[in-house]
Amino acid sequence: MLGQIRNKKVIVRMLGGLGNQLFCYAAARRLALVNDAELVIDDETGFSRDFAYRRKYALDVFSFRARKATNAEKLKPFDRVRRQLLRYGSSKREFTRRRYVLEELNDFDRRLLDRQVLGTLYLEGYWQSELYFKDVAEKIREDLQIKPPSDQLNIEMRDLIQKSNSVGVHLRWFDKDGSVVKNNVVNDYYSNAISAIQSIIPEPHFFVFSDDPAAATRRLEILPQNTTFIGHNTTDGMAFADLWLMSQCKHNIIANSTFSWWAAWLGERSDKIIIAPNPAKMARASAWATEGLLPNRWLRI
Repeated sequence: MLGQIRNKKVIVRMLGGLGNQLFCYAAARRLALVNDAELVIDDETGFSRDFAYRRKYALDVFSFRARKATNAEKLKPFDRVRRQLLRYGSSKREFTRRRYVLEELNDFDRRLLDRQVLGTLYLEGYWQSELYFKDVAEKIREDLQIKPPSDQLNIEMRDLIQKSNSVGVHLRWFDKDGSVVKNNVVNDYYSNAISAIQSIIPEPHFFVFSDDPAAATRRLEILPQNTTFIGHNTTDGMAFADLWLMSQCKHNIIANSTFSWWAAWLGERSDKIIIAPNPAKMARASAWATEGLLPNRWLRI
């Protein structure tokens, strides 16, 4: 349909950090694909009032090409008011007839799989499950090839990862020191996961990634001899480089984080071992304890 203008389009509102933006993209891409609709990306309004984290759209480092939304498609001017009115009006209609589809459930909502796009459909939500795009998984992986960083340090680290029996270990910190632990993984998760890998993989080399390397060093009190800490991609603009390096690892121990979820998923192969925190051991209020988040083939500890 090159050269033609499609009269159907899915306008996806991007939200959150890099991992969450990838979930937004994948769900919207699948919805557009199966409906032969154009995918349009709102790369602005979901971040305009993010005063706490100051996140920005971060998917320009991936290989897919999708048109960015015009101001009119972003519902400008007065987009906050117009979006609220559109959400409210859509909420009063049956799911199949809503012009604005806002995520209502934390758990997997299979209604999205059967949703038909008849004109312009707005999509907003995190949609954190492979089930929203599993039937087009290879197309999503093709779209989400990362443009590699070009600096020498990351290239050298990639070479070391590829030459060794590499295991990417990601530690993400949600609850700070001294606060009530609600979202961090249970204390013995990493030691149990490392032991499990050592019982299966000969001579593993662990590559540790974290948003707080000092805390990660304290948390991993007993480390195997072959351990390398990755701490040089510290700016928001270089987060994709850590994602890329983690995806190059032959195996992954992920955190309760959509960032490392995607690193594992993008680099997945049939012989890859992926270990994830068991949602049953997380507080139900945690976003990690949602139905459909973890593929059944991943090992849960």
